[in-house]
Amino acid sequence: MNDEFAEFHNELRTLARELLKKAGPDPVPWATVTRAGWPGLAAPVEFDGAGATFAEVAVLLGEVGRAAADTALPTVLALSVPALIDVAADALRDEVLRETIAGLVLPVLVLDASSAADPAFVLESTSAGTTLSGTAEFVLDATAADLLLVPVREGSGNWLLVAVAPGTPGLSITAVPLVDATRSAATVIADRAAVRAVWGFRGTPADLRARAAVSIACDSLGSADAMLAATVDYVRVREQFGRPVGSFQAVKHACADMLVQVTLARHLVDAGVRAVVDGAADATVAAAMAKAYTTGAAVRVAGAAMQLHGGYGYTWDSGVHVHLKRATLNRALFGTPAAHRKTLAARYA
Repeated sequence: MNDEFAEFHNELRTLARELLKKAGPDPVPWATVTRAGWPGLAAPVEFDGAGATFAEVAVLLGEVGRAAADTALPTVLALSVPALIDVAADALRDEVLRETIAGLVLPVLVLDASSAADPAFVLESTSAGTTLSGTAEFVLDATAADLLLVPVREGSGNWLLVAVAPGTPGLSITAVPLVDATRSAATVIADRAAVRAVWGFRGTPADLRARAAVSIACDSLGSADAMLAATVDYVRVREQFGRPVGSFQAVKHACADMLVQVTLARHLVDAGVRAVVDGAADATVAAAMAKAYTTGAAVRVAGAAMQLHGGYGYTWDSGVHVHLKRATLNRALFGTPAAHRKTLAARYA
């Protein structure tokens, strides 16, 4: 990365950290996200976007994870906007994209985050028009959506992107209870629901899942880095037997192990981000490596942080539990570490 991009990333990181910190544990107002220009960060300039790349998106995703922020921004940035960009353009698509960037519409891509299977939705042409049927069990941020974007495979094998509005007869969005209070998910069921638009789609769910996997890895890296920093700060000032607990050898070794895991995760996430930016043929491999290691490491780092904070780490006030719950959910989203390792191992079979 050249100096110019490094400087821009640092400025973006600083701004994001400040804005997300102000929201605290409350949901981040979408108006705040919109004023910062984040929904259009990677959108083309002709739609009033910033024309940035997934590398800049990754910076924001990492800060969202660091703050354990309650926001649908990752879904919109990493999935919804790229999906809209990858469809055959028409007046309605352009309108939706502009409204998304302006913060007037919050579109959510319907991908089952608990399954690696392709979406099982189907279209049917009737005398009343085109309808959508199918089910997705675990869709992130579906309850916050103003518009759902559903990938559907044609009989020819090509993919379409279907837009359907929440509240449409035949469409139900049922919230799924989560231990992680910073996230929301829902089951989406369509039973002959009328659609708003059907677009030809140049991408595939596999491409979107690779992007989603790297996005979750970015979030987990930000969370793990926050837990490492908080733990090091704490053990420097917490005293036992008249000495800072950070001076004890066992604590030093535990913190060093956390640092090693975060450092390795950062290298894998950087490789995954570069693969997405470059459109590399092996992007799914880089994504699997980043997702498998980083989400597992984030759980281990958060667990170590809870222990090294002592009794305080188990209290509600410490905030460590927020990151541990988020990291645990991240580990399961868009493929578990075991599932990704199985995919990676299959290359050598």
